[in-house]
Amino acid sequence: MPFGYVSPEQEMRDKADFARKGIARGRSVVVLQYEKGILFVAPNASRALHKISEIYDRIGFAAVGKYNEFEALRLGGIRYADINGYTYDRGDVTARGLANLYAQSLGMVFTESRKPYEVELVVAEVGEAPEDDQIYRLTFDGSVADEHGFVVMGGVADAVAARLKDRFRAGLSLNEALDAALAALTEPGGERPPVSQLEVAVLDRTREHRKFQRLTGPRLERLLGSSAPEETPPQGSEPETSPEGPDTPATAPEGDIDTGSGE
Repeated sequence: MPFGYVSPEQEMRDKADFARKGIARGRSVVVLQYEKGILFVAPNASRALHKISEIYDRIGFAAVGKYNEFEALRLGGIRYADINGYTYDRGDVTARGLANLYAQSLGMVFTESRKPYEVELVVAEVGEAPEDDQIYRLTFDGSVADEHGFVVMGGVADAVAARLKDRFRAGLSLNEALDAALAALTEPGGERPPVSQLEVAVLDRTREHRKFQRLTGPRLERLLGSSAPEETPPQGSEPETSPEGPDTPATAPEGDIDTGSGE
């Protein structure tokens, strides 16, 4: 046996352990279905470095782990969606297609590179009815799981999932789903993260065209039962939408992505 030889099995185990340790250092992200769509909740003190993003009209993205690695995957997904939507039809861009793309990328990096990606992803697509919703969870080695109900990634995922399982049921209202997610993300006896340190978004099937919407400011405070005063929105505007605005290609904030959408 040559000096320094490592069996392929041991090499794969070492890579997997390395990736799991990196992912476990991050705080958890919760994705769950509610009566009108899919809710994403993540403790995140940063206002600029998002864990939750829009990929396309009906498709959202959430990730945990190393930011630069899942950001590269997010941008690759946007390029894929925009090219296919422009070349064929916007309805041909699906969460399943994106999940396949990410599975190939993650699997290739895991097997061919010395260092695997330290990330886990969720790609979710909201349908016309709850039974049409699609939620795919992808792990660092390219494995894909078709999830139903809810998904928890990162940090102490098993403990968060156990707490969420006790509170989750089909048909939760948005308030109930948000309360259940935050209760699950809060350790017993601990305090919930303040609104300013929460990243919350939905894929709302009742919205026209783009379904993704960030929940921030007064609307999020009202949903959380905060006593903060409500602000009267200007007439004819939608003050509770994402800071990127409803007509801006929020999926490509760096501006070097050709959306090809014509919007």
